[in-house]
Amino acid sequence: MKHFFRTLSSVLTAAALLCCGCADMGAGKAVQPGAQEGNGGHGDSAGPWRYTDTAMGTVVQMTVYTERQEEAETFSGQTMELLAGLEREEISWRLDTSEVCRANESAGSAQGFPLSVELSALLSDCLELWERSEGAFDVTLGAVTRLWNIDQWAAGEALEDFSPPSEELLARALEHCGSGRLRLAEEGAAGDGGLRLYMPEGMGLDLGAVGKGLAMEKALALLADRPDVTGAVISLGGSILTYGSKTEGAPWRVGIVDPFDTSDSIGILTLEGQWCISTSGDYERYVEADGVRYHHILDPETGAPAVSDVRGVTILMKDGLLCDGLSTACYILGPEKGMDLAGQYGAEALFVMADGEIVMSEGMEQCFTEQ
Repeated sequence: MKHFFRTLSSVLTAAALLCCGCADMGAGKAVQPGAQEGNGGHGDSAGPWRYTDTAMGTVVQMTVYTERQEEAETFSGQTMELLAGLEREEISWRLDTSEVCRANESAGSAQGFPLSVELSALLSDCLELWERSEGAFDVTLGAVTRLWNIDQWAAGEALEDFSPPSEELLARALEHCGSGRLRLAEEGAAGDGGLRLYMPEGMGLDLGAVGKGLAMEKALALLADRPDVTGAVISLGGSILTYGSKTEGAPWRVGIVDPFDTSDSIGILTLEGQWCISTSGDYERYVEADGVRYHHILDPETGAPAVSDVRGVTILMKDGLLCDGLSTACYILGPEKGMDLAGQYGAEALFVMADGEIVMSEGMEQCFTEQ
């Protein structure tokens, strides 16, 4: 069986969203993980200072505008600690130190699991998105994602052993999925205001579809506590946060990658101030076996990679968590239902179709320039 694998974290220039030209993310530069760049000889004059590292299974790129390099280094270090802590303590289903892992271990328990205030709010938002998307977005697909071994081949591991799960195995795994089967209750909840989670035996949470969105929200909160940082762009794979402004007041310019040629972009978003941008597509993470491509966006109805006329979806809005989740849901729903769903949340959407057509909302048209 012949295998081929591609992941965004392995190819810097293949990020789902690239900041181009004046976007100050150093697109096309080969910056080693953990390396940092100065401001190109401008001295301590509000930067920009550029940093590249890895976290949460993807490449992290930061451009920071502040008066002194020391301040930029402090902020970038805090951001990387934040990302590592988010995975270690909150959202990883693999690490037994995380809240999600402990919640999954409680599945089937009559006592349920006491959630933190933060995870209570996150799961409440996810359940609302599940309902509004008619089930296209679902964070209870843990049994299915493990069956596909997505984390392994996304990390470039066990590729020679990959084979798609059988329909029988998928059917069995789907019996343990479905957000309609979990329950959040106020009674008996932790004293800090969190809810109590009840899941049937065998169910497992997988927050991969909102993990980077949550990270953007946390980074935004960190920026709010750092008045010395006047502007920043943070890229986590297919998710980007813009904040504040450049020293000279020019707008942020964010390129949307061409799904047919990930070394190029289909156009540029011109933005001012704080925005979250998330992209989902079948070109981001996938494995090929015997000439068939299996991508990482799973359809909750079938348990298999979603079959869609869409190659990529970009969502633009202020809220990072919902932005991330909407890009996944809209990819599965397609442009008609997906555009309606995005509109319910006040988000702008852009769809790149399999035939190359670009379909976008009116608001997206105001800030998008096709190349």
